[in-house]
Amino acid sequence: MTFLRSLFSKSEFVVFLGLLAVGAFFSFQSPVFLSSFNLQNIILQSSIQGVIAIGMTFVILTGGIDLSVGSVVALSGILMAIMLHAGWPLIAVLLVNLLFGIAVGVFHGFSITKMRMAPFIVTLAVMAMARGLTMVISDGKTLFDFPENFNYFGSGKIGPISVTIIIFLLYAVVAEILLQKTVLGRNIYAVGSNIKAAALSGIKTHWILSFVYIVSGISCAIAGTILTGRLDAAMPTAATGAELDAIAAVIIGGASLFGGKGTIVGTVIGVLLIGVINNGMNLMNVPPFWQSFIKGGVIFLAVLIDSLKNSGEEA
Repeated sequence: MTFLRSLFSKSEFVVFLGLLAVGAFFSFQSPVFLSSFNLQNIILQSSIQGVIAIGMTFVILTGGIDLSVGSVVALSGILMAIMLHAGWPLIAVLLVNLLFGIAVGVFHGFSITKMRMAPFIVTLAVMAMARGLTMVISDGKTLFDFPENFNYFGSGKIGPISVTIIIFLLYAVVAEILLQKTVLGRNIYAVGSNIKAAALSGIKTHWILSFVYIVSGISCAIAGTILTGRLDAAMPTAATGAELDAIAAVIIGGASLFGGKGTIVGTVIGVLLIGVINNGMNLMNVPPFWQSFIKGGVIFLAVLIDSLKNSGEEA
């Protein structure tokens, strides 16, 4: 236990204990839960959501929000499917998809910093526009049958480990290093803690705010690649509700909706906790409507705890 305390911060340690407790509960409810196949499936399912949540972490650290991530992931998949069916080389498809994610982030950043629009409104509008555009260009139909080298990103393996899991872990490591070990990372925390003080200290706050939304857009592009490759299908309804799971994972992992607090490690633990809850409820045959209610309750409690913490610190 002392070793675990040394690995995690106080908030991360509490969430990790919660993960263990929830896992223990479901292990008693279902003999299948602790099987190696099921545990690998939990991590695999969590990896796609985890990539999205990493981008969301950057945004929330600045006190922002990105409600468009699910729709952007779906649009990313449809755009790649169209390019692949048109015979585009894989490298070109991946590059254009990456540029698409960056473009979405730039649009968010410009709207928030230059046009002074609220992040909630901007990303809510993009959520609706991206989902609508996805339906228009796909005619509401699922596109499938892609080259094997593309599907490798979602269903391939390196040894016994899924490529999806490897991508998620590498992305998490890079993101954690960037936030904890670089000047850019410290500036992101500074902007989230007090944007006016950060500006007075010489930090280019507009650039920082744009950067975090670009990271979120890139995360959506990566998640779109993985999800489409794993399913060998691009669905216009893909990643519906992914924004809620991503926000919940970040907040459960110890980040604050008010900005300035949070880590990638905490987000990873939060993602796994949500993955365990989803998997456990499925094994227990909990009806989908009740699953939605329970997940909403978890999000409510996480935000309530965050609000109480900030109220206590202000007092």
